[in-house]
Amino acid sequence: MNDTPSDPARERFLQRLADAAQAHAAGGPAWHRLLLTKPVPQGGANDLQRVQVRPLLLRGQPHFSFVSSHATKDLTKNLPVAEGLVQVAALLGSHFRNAHLHTAAEEVQLVLSKKGKGHLTAHAVAAVPAAAAEDGGEPTAALPAAHDRAKQRWLTLDRPFLAALGVATPQGSLVPAMARKWKQINKFVEIFAHALDKAGLAVQAGIEVVDFGAGRAYLTFAVHDWLTHGRGLAARVTGVELRPDLVAEGNASIARLGLQGLRLQQGDVRDWQAEPMDVMIALHACDTATDHAIHLGLQAGARVILCSPCCHKQLRPQLLSPHPLRSVFQHGIHAEQQAEMLTDSLRALLLESRGYDTQVFEFVALEHTRKNKMILAVKRAQPQPAAMAAALEQVQEVKRYFGVKEQALETLLMASA
Repeated sequence: MNDTPSDPARERFLQRLADAAQAHAAGGPAWHRLLLTKPVPQGGANDLQRVQVRPLLLRGQPHFSFVSSHATKDLTKNLPVAEGLVQVAALLGSHFRNAHLHTAAEEVQLVLSKKGKGHLTAHAVAAVPAAAAEDGGEPTAALPAAHDRAKQRWLTLDRPFLAALGVATPQGSLVPAMARKWKQINKFVEIFAHALDKAGLAVQAGIEVVDFGAGRAYLTFAVHDWLTHGRGLAARVTGVELRPDLVAEGNASIARLGLQGLRLQQGDVRDWQAEPMDVMIALHACDTATDHAIHLGLQAGARVILCSPCCHKQLRPQLLSPHPLRSVFQHGIHAEQQAEMLTDSLRALLLESRGYDTQVFEFVALEHTRKNKMILAVKRAQPQPAAMAAALEQVQEVKRYFGVKEQALETLLMASA
């Protein structure tokens, strides 16, 4: 039973959600998603941080799909609409103080004070042109037909895995709440495709790809689909994920879709045994886990290494701020950015010292993090000893200048030399 004190603003918000769900079930305008944030301290082992709810059709019946985000895992639960409304009411006020409802016509926000008093605001939203919605862009005025340009899509929304992962509907339409994820998937596949072309892998049968930290495996599925369906290659793609529930969920989707050459395995990049692979992917491996992933890719002979680093904790305590930079890096945010820049620069140089052409560039803004940098390394067709030696010397120069005593990737490479 929900013992949260009744508040008029809270009740109006819940009624708006019920009305949106009823309209959606009747075939009317869709509601996109509901976010519950600003958790109420619970004490004990309760580490629930936020809940995202979106509409879902299961066996022809409308449902609410709840994704509850905890400190180390996400839990998914699907409920019929009536039960879903009861669950939201139970959470709102007792577990969360903020709620944000996105519908086709408006955005409604509820803020509850510590005493349970609510403040409700609603804003009408402009219609989003289909192209902008698909791309994940912001609502814009429709352009004249002469200015419309079709964007290249590396995947199409009718691919079955997109519906299985909740990115698209079974009818092949984009789920509005997943617009940013759809944009991310296409951008990643574009980068992946160009890297394969540069490495000479685009026509190779039996490409071996390993994706560490696969998470919900959006990109793992996408890479497999593009290789097998888009290019017609007999690829083998493995997603490695630490959380067993996500591994089980992903493998269930693989079995349901009957996909060949795709699998998810539970594991940690730090403990993974190097086996031959053509492409190594590691997105958002925290701190030195990125270094372990790069090292593993090197040991496995990967011709393409794709990383999107997350956290850069190792170097920051070591760094000196040589004059006249001392005044620049006295500010915490600048020191953090300096550590990030130096860490990824050293990683790129170390990859160059092993015979790779490297790029460090900005990726699209990712859904759950502001970290959007990517390191792309492609093995050179012919070794360039002079360039490799020069890169190694630059590593030492950078370390001396900034007082770096140890960097994880360099340590790993020296230990395995």
